[in-house]
Amino acid sequence: MKTLTLWLVVLLSIGVVGYAIFSYAILTPGTTVAPTMKATYEEHRVSILVHIFASAIALAIGPFQFIPAIRNRRSLHRKLGYIYFTAVAVGGASGFTMSFVAYGGLVSKLGFGALALLWLYTAVRSLLAIRNKDYAAHEIWAIRCFALTFAAVTLRLYLGLFFAAGFSFDAFYPALGWLCWVPNLLTVEWIILPRYMTTGKTSGTA
Repeated sequence: MKTLTLWLVVLLSIGVVGYAIFSYAILTPGTTVAPTMKATYEEHRVSILVHIFASAIALAIGPFQFIPAIRNRRSLHRKLGYIYFTAVAVGGASGFTMSFVAYGGLVSKLGFGALALLWLYTAVRSLLAIRNKDYAAHEIWAIRCFALTFAAVTLRLYLGLFFAAGFSFDAFYPALGWLCWVPNLLTVEWIILPRYMTTGKTSGTA
């Protein structure tokens, strides 16, 4: 991953983490929830908050794991990795549970459900690879896993774009269950991983 791109990912990730903290730890939780989703939020408040904060932890740690200075400090990289994958496990499991009540109908439910399952799957594959000392496979699956973690960022970017374009919330929200993560994964598979296979590394100079 190019250095400038990596730092942009870091900044966007930290920005969304900061937004989550502000919205759910500083403001009264639920203040920023869309009016049409208030009833679902109130009914499943605990599960939603668990998902939000676990996902925020994963998003806060994930991009830093690709920074060479941290990756080269193996003990730190390993400790942060365990925290990250624990957060993914909690966030993915709670996310899958919440997909059954996701706003936007069947399209939205299937999209967010698939995201949760793939998030968990890529995390497990990455952990199994490192346990088998297959470092290349570990990194490939970790990249895929973070692409899905980054869905928290792309979902909010799409929210802003659709609102700016004048679409109503009900008109575009169901599509976000797929848009927030499918392009991320395709970018990884078609652009980032082919470069990794060629160079043998994911980070470098811009």
